[in-house]
Amino acid sequence: MSETEPPDLTVRSAFPVWTTEKLRYCDTDRQGHINNSVFSEMCEAGRVAFLYDPAAPAAVPGTAFVIARLVLDFRGELNWPGTVDVGTVVLSVGKSSFRLGQGVFDGERCAATAENVIVLMDEATRRSTPLPPGLRERLESLMVRGTAPPA
Repeated sequence: MSETEPPDLTVRSAFPVWTTEKLRYCDTDRQGHINNSVFSEMCEAGRVAFLYDPAAPAAVPGTAFVIARLVLDFRGELNWPGTVDVGTVVLSVGKSSFRLGQGVFDGERCAATAENVIVLMDEATRRSTPLPPGLRERLESLMVRGTAPPA
């Protein structure tokens, strides 16, 4: 696979960062499966675990992350009870923003994929601000440029 091809977000091996979310009974809808609105919450939990990890916080003082775009593709239903794993990978890095890819997995089965554009904002001006060099390096280290298909 070429280095310019994006990773396949439907396979677990595409993701270097993971978090686990519990499926709750209150997350179910009238059809008895996990409501579609909960999928965005699962992706949010994955983003927050990635961006605000107490051991390695990504934001520098005086800045915050804002989500500018979220595209969510539903690939299969989920049912209560259980847990899901949310994988996160950096897809690209810009001047003041970056793009994340995410996958929601029930075991090996991909139930949803998402692409997010995250902007670093100066809290005083409420405008975008350039990514600091240390953050840029960290983001670039988590980029995956293509994933081999499952064997």
